[in-house]
Order: sequence, then structure tokens, then C-alpha cells
Amino acid sequence: MTSLFLKCLLGAAAVLLIALLSKSKSFFIAGLVPLFPTFALIAHYVVGTERTLDDLRTTALFGLYSLLPYAAYLLAVLYFSYRFNLLWTLSLATLVWMGFAVLLLLGWIRLHPALA
Repeated sequence: MTSLFLKCLLGAAAVLLIALLSKSKSFFIAGLVPLFPTFALIAHYVVGTERTLDDLRTTALFGLYSLLPYAAYLLAVLYFSYRFNLLWTLSLATLVWMGFAVLLLLGWIRLHPALA
């Protein structure tokens, strides 16, 4: 239970930091905070303690590939922000992320069928 509480605190700290930075003169730094490996640290710790080091390496490799949907999301935000309001921009960008995430998963399963 303590472990779960600590994980929740990490997430809450990230959200608080984003909120504080977004109100500062250096608001753009709020875009860096989600890239701090808060959840990756948790995932890697859990995988590293419950599975093999090969599984940890596979998780890290998949994490590298997962940057592709995130990059697509950011490009979509840039593109759509010139054409739509905030709600539509973020909604469409999220759909782009979801589409790229599905493609990533399908590609991963096809290339690594033993892991699926």
C-alpha cells in the first residue's frame, strides 16, 4: 500500500510542477516536465523486480519506440493550433496519438510475436 501511495505522490508532484511552471515566465518548461521519466521509473522498477533483465531491456526498447506517437502528438498540436481552438486542437492531437499508438502496437506484435 505504501508503494502505491508513493507512486501517486510522484504523479501528483508532476501535475503540480506543470501547473506552477505554466503560470511562470518560463511557461514553456512545463512541456519538459511530462518527459521526466516519472512513470517510466515506476514501470522499469516494477518490471525489473518482477521479471528478467531481458524483459527490462525489451520494456526500455518499446519505450524508445513509444516516442513516435508522442512526437506525432506534438506535431499535431503544432499543426492544429493554427487551424482550431484549444479543445479541437487537443482532441485531434490525442486522436493522432491514439492512431500512432495502435500502429506501434500492431507493428511491435508483428515484429515480436513471441512477446505478445
